[in-house]
Amino acid sequence: MTSKLAKRTGLFAIAAAAALAARPLPAAAQRQELRIGIITPVTGIFAQVGADMTNGFKMYLDQTRSTFAGAKVVPIIEDSQGKPDLAVTKARKLILENHVQIIVGGVLATEGYALAPVSTELKTVYISSVTAADDLTQRQIGKYPYFIRESWTSSQPMHPFGQWACEQGYKKIAAIAADYAFGYESVGGFQKAFEGCGGKIIQKIWPPIGTKDFGPYIPTIKPDADALFSLMVGPMTLQFPKQLRESGYTKPILGGSVSYDEASLPFMGDEVIGDVSAEQYSAALQTPANEAFVKSYRSKYGKVPSYFSESNYTTAMMIDDVMRETGGKWPGAAAFIAKMAALHVDAVRGPLSFDDNRNVVQNIYIKKVEKTKLFGYPKPELWDVVIKTYPNVGQFWTYGKDAFLKQPVYSRDFPPCRYCE
Repeated sequence: MTSKLAKRTGLFAIAAAAALAARPLPAAAQRQELRIGIITPVTGIFAQVGADMTNGFKMYLDQTRSTFAGAKVVPIIEDSQGKPDLAVTKARKLILENHVQIIVGGVLATEGYALAPVSTELKTVYISSVTAADDLTQRQIGKYPYFIRESWTSSQPMHPFGQWACEQGYKKIAAIAADYAFGYESVGGFQKAFEGCGGKIIQKIWPPIGTKDFGPYIPTIKPDADALFSLMVGPMTLQFPKQLRESGYTKPILGGSVSYDEASLPFMGDEVIGDVSAEQYSAALQTPANEAFVKSYRSKYGKVPSYFSESNYTTAMMIDDVMRETGGKWPGAAAFIAKMAALHVDAVRGPLSFDDNRNVVQNIYIKKVEKTKLFGYPKPELWDVVIKTYPNVGQFWTYGKDAFLKQPVYSRDFPPCRYCE
């Protein structure tokens, strides 16, 4: 069940999309309707992220004329504002009133932890296209038989990033991260890997989500750290590096995943040039599929795609793949999950498959912010240029599933900060 990269690249051509939509299918398949609920922040501080999510999903639908193997796709978007309680309310409405077969989305890790139980209770497929809550596909996976994650776990890119930091010769690193589950799990993954290869995390700072003024936090950063690990979300991603550099801080910044994602990068200034991050997607990825994707997305929406865009595009693609296997007929929630978990696809970001906990296995890219020209665009711009690729990274890194799951989920207090003073 492998999707060929050449076919995926070809989807970006209008003629190819038209031909795809025009393929004859059985009359029974043509009568099917697939209703998909998309839970995303339309308003609030995460609205730009929400726009990237819906744009990515809609772009795939446009290329297939909203038809998956003859089944008419009906997307229904609900605004969660990034709030877990509201996300749950919207999920119940989508399932009980709109009768969707699939829920996609959620942004914050806390939304994922809130939505998964609804999926189980109402026996509805929930595909995580963004929310990275680690334990949903780790210790808790048995509770959620209709849940599958196409995106990542919070700590998944941070394990190789911690290893990479050791390889650069860093010995002591201070960490500052948003004070919630995603921040804890990101720092935890980086810390485990970094300390596992001989490094030391000497400080952890936890500003609340939505912090605008980092003045109280910046002066407390340990001066003897070789570098700073930073994980920010929403508008914090713009404000923190600017305020940090304006304060005179000159040491390297290692940004956790979304800290320098293309959702924020086009709105940043030159102060972030040289900063390094890790994620499963980069708009600067030098492949024919990604170049076509970037050009098509930018032409349609006026900005480069972010991971939020690519992940939701790929989610739509995978749903389409499953529906093609069933001839456009809805197979039921349990069968859909089983078929999706067996997929091996060539996505825009690279090859994807799933582990036996229904979490994606994929490349992780170490990226450096550079001001350069790419893909024929005439002006130098900020791009996340890939400087190293770790292939086929799973959520358990090199630790082994059984050994990894014996430890607690990463939290504010785990791993403990043994070298903090």
